Amino acid sequence: MTPNDPALEALSPLDGRYRADVAALLPFFAEAALYRYRVRVEVEYLIMLSRVRGVGFVPPLDVQQAAQLRALYQHFDGSAATEIAQIERRVRHDIKAVEYWLRDRLVALGMAPWVEAVHFALTSEDVNNLAYALLVREARDTVLLPALYQVIEALQPLIASEAATPLLGRTHGQAATPTTFGKELAVFSERLRRAYDAVAAVRLSGKLTGATGTFAAHVVALPHVDWPTFSRAFVASFQLEPVLLTTQIEPHDTLAALCDALKRTATIGIDLSQDLWRYISDGYLVQAAVAGEVGSSTMPHKVNPIDFENAEGNLGLAGALFEHFSRKLPISRLQRDLSDSTVLRNLGVASGHLLLGLQRIRAGLARVSTDRERMLREVVAHPEVLAEAFQTILRAAGHPAPYEALRQLTRGQQLTLEVLHRFVATLDVAPQVRDVLLALTPDGYTGAAAALARQALRRDRVG
Repeated sequence: MTPNDPALEALSPLDGRYRADVAALLPFFAEAALYRYRVRVEVEYLIMLSRVRGVGFVPPLDVQQAAQLRALYQHFDGSAATEIAQIERRVRHDIKAVEYWLRDRLVALGMAPWVEAVHFALTSEDVNNLAYALLVREARDTVLLPALYQVIEALQPLIASEAATPLLGRTHGQAATPTTFGKELAVFSERLRRAYDAVAAVRLSGKLTGATGTFAAHVVALPHVDWPTFSRAFVASFQLEPVLLTTQIEPHDTLAALCDALKRTATIGIDLSQDLWRYISDGYLVQAAVAGEVGSSTMPHKVNPIDFENAEGNLGLAGALFEHFSRKLPISRLQRDLSDSTVLRNLGVASGHLLLGLQRIRAGLARVSTDRERMLREVVAHPEVLAEAFQTILRAAGHPAPYEALRQLTRGQQLTLEVLHRFVATLDVAPQVRDVLLALTPDGYTGAAAALARQALRRDRVG
């Protein structure tokens, strides 16, 4: 039986279960969007050709004609995409389908004299690499970077309110020097800010160099035109970095750099999700119950950290795909092989999982609150963490072998403040040193954590 909801038959959960969550990426990565970006490149190429002196078979275009051509991609709709798809099914070539569709549109617009200039001397990759560079850049700037910024923003209230809230540190899973909850979240906020800057900083490149990177067809047809200069100007008109020395394909090195930066973003998100999951498990964070929500099919009491778990899974998928892209895309046999084609079509899949993961982190943060009393009890219950402070103060005071003395006193022992204070009474140190040692408490031993968290709040301004 066929279900009424098409989402129930989608092969990918991004196109089914999560379609509404990732819908913002459809204008960039859907097949119709790829057609639109290809039409954009072809149209702009035709317009620039019409402005080159000595290209006699391409008449100049006036302002109105150029506007009519640009309207073909500016107002590109589902019916246009369907028409191109139908042509592609017939000719079995995606770029040729775009060319044929565009030629038909020119005739319909009364612009038959320009028909033979469509796709003049180009190879498919001249169009595809520019189309992908544009759609990836615009998806990054319009969707992915804002989603990352929203996670950074979502961390800010907790960092501000918990900057000075003592939290037991754990290294190797064992009780360690106390920190503050706000400082620990500020670590992630700053890491994500740096990730934001790295993703935003990648300037994507593009090429228009012909079938094997030699401009051969261009030069043989119109040898008097400076085609490398034309190519540089055309690619730069899209605010892309021109690459003139290529094979048939643009080498994808800048796209790989962006994929690496997005992979690192996903990795940081996984680390954050796992720590937040653990804080919930330890009772430091409390999740708000949602009316009507079920946490377990058999245990009615449960409120599971499903947002952070979902984020972890989706960010793992995104990271794996982005890593594959950065390894695969810069490699092409000799002057060209087609193994990058199907890989490039999955850029939207990786971006969808990344977007979904970032959204889930934000959703999880929106429903948690801190249990400060529980955090404090945990810190106070571990006075042994003061051993570091004691031995460091004693070193500064010139006391002999303080580390060894504290190691014998504390390692593997159930310690109390009283035991530490009795130890202090045995020390041959100045009274002021003894006073400092006796004044120490686990919850007060957080160093500059609160100040560091507040400094991070001032730095975490991106965009």
